[in-house]
Amino acid sequence: MEHMNNSDQLIVFSIDEQRYALPLPNIERIVRMVEITPLPKAPENVSGIINVQGRIIPVLNLRQHFGLSGREIDLNDQLIIAHTKRRWIAFMADTVGDVVEIMEKEVVKSEEILPGMEYVLGLIKKDDGLIHILDIDAILSSAAIDIGGKI
Repeated sequence: MEHMNNSDQLIVFSIDEQRYALPLPNIERIVRMVEITPLPKAPENVSGIINVQGRIIPVLNLRQHFGLSGREIDLNDQLIIAHTKRRWIAFMADTVGDVVEIMEKEVVKSEEILPGMEYVLGLIKKDDGLIHILDIDAILSSAAIDIGGKI
């Protein structure tokens, strides 16, 4: 599977009771919600920026990015600070759960379910439901964050 090894560790988080996962090597840290400074003329799904130890990082609102219903930011919400080869980013999450280790054979590839699924590398079937494995690079590209340094 693209972007995945034979055995991978993923950090699981939730938005609106739906579970998502990102590869653990892309995650620097998880922090409680902090004040987000709005940015003029930023893409709609970018809530603003935060300062993390002197590094200015854009905050992506996945709820809005995925077309989910909006809600007020709660102080119990969390930010997942992640990186790609080109950019640091913070994702807003309702809750952040455990790190799970998965084998590639446990993943149902997105193209087997529905070709052209944006942002999703695959799904993991667990006894308590499904977990969407997100493609961080596709999310950043579609959010106009990774193209031409808009932010």
